Amino acid sequence: MNFEVSKEAAEWYKNEMDLEQGDYVRYYIQLYGGIPTVHPNYSLGVSIGKEGNIAIKDVVEGITFYFNDEDSWFLEEFNMKVVLEKEELEFIFHRK
Repeated sequence: MNFEVSKEAAEWYKNEMDLEQGDYVRYYIQLYGGIPTVHPNYSLGVSIGKEGNIAIKDVVEGITFYFNDEDSWFLEEFNMKVVLEKEELEFIFHRK
């Protein structure tokens, strides 16, 4: 499992969510509503702050983007990359 946030996407988060170096951005799993994913009926949510044990992370521009232990199953079969395309975040999933 590989998880990557591009520098441009990290800058977008910093600007849009008023983040500072040392902040944490957590991706979590939710049913329906949210960021569409490769898992049917599951979406990604985003919150600020550190919660639980970090299982998968990428530190970019001083911000730690992560999934905790509870949600790490989400990337067991996929690699995920967060990029900025045409001023919009895009979530790219590739099967390993």
